[in-house]
Amino acid sequence: MNATPRWLDPEQKAAWDHFIRMQEKLVGRLSRHLQSDSKLSAADYVVLAALTESEGGRMRFLNLTRRVEWEKSRMSHQVGRMAKRGLVTREECPEDGRGAFVVATPEGYRAIEEAAPLHVEHVRRLFIDALTQEELDTLGRLSARVLAHMEQQPD
Repeated sequence: MNATPRWLDPEQKAAWDHFIRMQEKLVGRLSRHLQSDSKLSAADYVVLAALTESEGGRMRFLNLTRRVEWEKSRMSHQVGRMAKRGLVTREECPEDGRGAFVVATPEGYRAIEEAAPLHVEHVRRLFIDALTQEELDTLGRLSARVLAHMEQQPD
């Protein structure tokens, strides 16, 4: 680590502050709409989206944890809460006694299928409609670049 901090210049700080504020406000609003529209939390939605987009609606627990960038304990608690509500089940992995699968139930599929149309409409209204197609393309490229850069950095 450098001994002298590399402070952000005013333009960098403004860009960072605007990005963080936008992300927090957007996620907060989307989460509130999701909860009021579907009774799913943002965490429920993230887990169900990952599962229902995967082969057979199932993922190994550790792969799901990595996919959503959560700690194992957070995922364990989330899966437990969702299992109590019938949205997911946990299945042991026959090849690996220590591994487990998280599986979307029919109720979990129903919940995400009902929530997704309203959620995507809020995403469109709050985010997509604010930008031109060229701006969305640029944002997509920039986001992909930052994600690739982060993959090269130590965690």
